[in-house]
Amino acid sequence: MPDTADIASAAQAARHAAPDAHPIPDRHGQNLFTADAELQRLLTLYLPPDLRSHMWPHFERLGALAGGPLDELAATADKNPPVLRSRTRTGLDEQAIVKHPAYVEMERLALSEFGLGAMSHRSETLGWRGAMPPAVKYALTFLFVQAEFGLCCPVSMTDSLTRTLKKFGSPELVARYLPQLTTLDFDALAQGAMFMTEQAAGSDIAATQTLATRTPEGEWRLTGDKWFCSNPDAAFAMVLARVEGGSPGLKGVSLFLLPRRLDDGSLNRYRIVRLKDKLGTRSMASGEIRLDGARAHLVGELGRGFVQMADMVNNSRLSNGVRAAGLMRRAVAEAEFVAGERQAFGRKLADMPLMQRQLDKLRLPAEQARTMVFQTAAALARSDAGEDGAYALLRILTPMIKFRACRDARRVTGDAMEVRGGCGYIEEWSDPRLLRDAHLGSIWEGTSNIVALDVVRAIRREQSLPLLAAHVHGLLDEADLAPAYADALRQAFARAACLAEVAVAEGGDVLARQAASALYHCTSAIAMAWEARRCGSAQRLRWSQLVLLHRVLPRDPLAASAIPGEWNTPAVVPSAA
Repeated sequence: MPDTADIASAAQAARHAAPDAHPIPDRHGQNLFTADAELQRLLTLYLPPDLRSHMWPHFERLGALAGGPLDELAATADKNPPVLRSRTRTGLDEQAIVKHPAYVEMERLALSEFGLGAMSHRSETLGWRGAMPPAVKYALTFLFVQAEFGLCCPVSMTDSLTRTLKKFGSPELVARYLPQLTTLDFDALAQGAMFMTEQAAGSDIAATQTLATRTPEGEWRLTGDKWFCSNPDAAFAMVLARVEGGSPGLKGVSLFLLPRRLDDGSLNRYRIVRLKDKLGTRSMASGEIRLDGARAHLVGELGRGFVQMADMVNNSRLSNGVRAAGLMRRAVAEAEFVAGERQAFGRKLADMPLMQRQLDKLRLPAEQARTMVFQTAAALARSDAGEDGAYALLRILTPMIKFRACRDARRVTGDAMEVRGGCGYIEEWSDPRLLRDAHLGSIWEGTSNIVALDVVRAIRREQSLPLLAAHVHGLLDEADLAPAYADALRQAFARAACLAEVAVAEGGDVLARQAASALYHCTSAIAMAWEARRCGSAQRLRWSQLVLLHRVLPRDPLAASAIPGEWNTPAVVPSAA
């Protein structure tokens, strides 16, 4: 494995390799890992040396796939969405979702070859014996999603369903189904899904109407409609349902594991009514489900369905943040490549001051999200290990990254499209697909309002704010920054924490978004400064300063830039957009 100096020189060489003579720059075929010096630096910081050395060839291989063959598969699958087949050609009433071979090959790569859905639950993956920390899974996902976004939803749900089943399922249920969810044999592995949303019960789980009835034989049967179900033909789905005769509201909602096929191989009693015609994630099927007495297994305790499903949702929310970070990285890298190779008026675009400012505005939220991915992954690892206070820290970091990174991705992918010019608006290039996919992140697994309120809820219920404050102060102590800058960061975080406390005191509704953004910006600025000092990245320190200057501190919109060479776009305290 190369050292930091080798990383920087290799990435620089990749960026400045001799371009084709053609005036339209095309980055296709570039290794998305070896060309990403910052990712490599961060991995030297967040992964132990032995694991990092073992995983390096796998990162390089996935980076090569994502920059070429996987990107081609993703483009093909996006143009050839799945189709619902209701009957066999001989007239049997047996539904199936027909997926394009390009999508099936991506399933094989993600779930079987790289084990992204199972690696957190196996004792050996990719030749590494022992538990694989979340940082590895999310680094691989970060690379994979730069080529394909849609499939990363089923991958995440498979991972999250397995986690929830292990945590709350009975020993018998776990022993019965876990092997199918953790195998890497593509012909035998099972995928997961989450059937939660109903027409009248989106974020309001208490309005769930799907009914769970217990038969005299002790079996559970589910009846009702689920309105938005991604990966609807998955082998297993976690389903929320109201137990017949149970309590009203959330206390009457329980969690069930729904198998697609019964023990005799026949399909369970539910139908896919139709597939959704979506703006983005076209490669992956999402549909409507009608449950007609479908057999299911109770997971955990009766009446605790919302609490148990929340564990699965929170894990999926973190994956949403990772995917948003990956989309932004791809968009920014494409813009940087075009600006570095495209000539206009006798100069490269990257040499023009306005373009330099535009690229910085793209890089900043992308790098904030990347930092928060690794910070949250580290908190997840500590929480799973039972470290005191780590769960409360994870509970606030997860909705923070889901809220802010997913919103930032919508703007970054759109603004990056502009750098490519007219070609960026053409479906032959990656820009439109990135833009379409980015808009889903702030909708599924909780809209922005719901997730911002969850930041406030974590402060109120888990007492997460003191844990977050202790965490960032620890990072500042280790960073050994110039006293003036360290003090500016401490003061900024103190103001953000004060805003969050006001949001909690006033019920959270009005100030939740502003408080969530404030905590995200201050935490990411501090973490980036810590990373900069630990891995020797002057660029990350500069980005940390720009976060403080442009996304936290108030500035006069008519004033010239306070830092020579930096953009003078005014910042607000803090953006709640």
